[in-house]
Amino acid sequence: MISFNVPPYVGSEEKYIAQAIASHKICGDGEFTKKCSEWMEQRFQAKKVLLTTSCTSALEMAALLCGVQPGDEVIMPSFTFCSTADAFVQRGAKIVFVDVRPDTMNIDETRIEAAITERTKAICVVHYAGIACEMDTIMDIARRHKLKVVEDAAQGVMASYKGRPLGTIGDYGCWSFHETKNFSMGEGGAIVINTGMDDVEKAEVIREKGTNRSKFWRGQIDKYTWVDYGSSYLPSELNAAYLWAQLEVADKINEDRLSSWKRYRMSLQPLVDCGRIEIPFVPEACEHNAHMFYIKCRNLEERTAFIAYMKEHGFCCVFHYIPLHSSPAGLKFGRFDGEDKFTTKESDRLVRLPLYYGMGGDVVDSVVGAVKGFFEGEE
Repeated sequence: MISFNVPPYVGSEEKYIAQAIASHKICGDGEFTKKCSEWMEQRFQAKKVLLTTSCTSALEMAALLCGVQPGDEVIMPSFTFCSTADAFVQRGAKIVFVDVRPDTMNIDETRIEAAITERTKAICVVHYAGIACEMDTIMDIARRHKLKVVEDAAQGVMASYKGRPLGTIGDYGCWSFHETKNFSMGEGGAIVINTGMDDVEKAEVIREKGTNRSKFWRGQIDKYTWVDYGSSYLPSELNAAYLWAQLEVADKINEDRLSSWKRYRMSLQPLVDCGRIEIPFVPEACEHNAHMFYIKCRNLEERTAFIAYMKEHGFCCVFHYIPLHSSPAGLKFGRFDGEDKFTTKESDRLVRLPLYYGMGGDVVDSVVGAVKGFFEGEE
């Protein structure tokens, strides 16, 4: 069976983990955490990057930094993972879901303004498949209505919009380093603070269980204490050491994934040309990171048959999110604004093909062969 995903591994992970162990500093904010954070700040020209235990943790921190209170509303797409909504629901917010664009599966920027009410506090965008939302329009809406913008860029590391790295455009950006992502530390993430130093200090307190311990370690105060609400969002140095191995060769990983993605696109174009499938669309302003390659079948029935066919032939292909607004928690904590014209329909058609670092052209070709076998056999 060809797996849908294989966690990235470059070969130097054990060496760095051993170094972390030898340093007798395996809790958070040691040498490797610093290396990873500084690399991301420099590479992406980010004001401040703090590693977290997950992208979920980063989103929870962003919700706190946005000042979300019970009764506030947060606008987001329904086609996303539950963590996007959970972070704001924990603060007592009502989630307002709006429709997606069928071409990118990102939030439809033309539907956001109609969903804004006097209770709206923030807009949380999701850069699906590492392809950017229409951020100029979204940031303009946010500025005019004095709203915060959170980028759920879990899938967006190394991707950009008009030359700006995803996660660095809104007020706060959230990245994931889960084992399914392009760069991994097993479980982990990061929050990007794109505002001012006041927010950086607030984020450090939230991340350090509500204490000002970060200032203590920098020698700015002679003792630290509990100063505000917080939680434990620091990842272990062992995780950071694993991630550092990959960040050192980030371009190599990125180019390898892009090569597989482009091979899929080129090989499957004939099926697109004859109208049998659809493949990802990348707007001109976007530079993606080959986070995933998906196809769209005609409908749910065809997708179900396709997944079964691929499994029988040794390939693990998977669908993605069940729209949040139709889930039990979505019905409880949110509402859909406007018409669900595309969210449910398009999510029922989408299926992801295997894609991972080190996959190789031969594996891509074998997947493509099976895909063509299914669709050409139906003609």
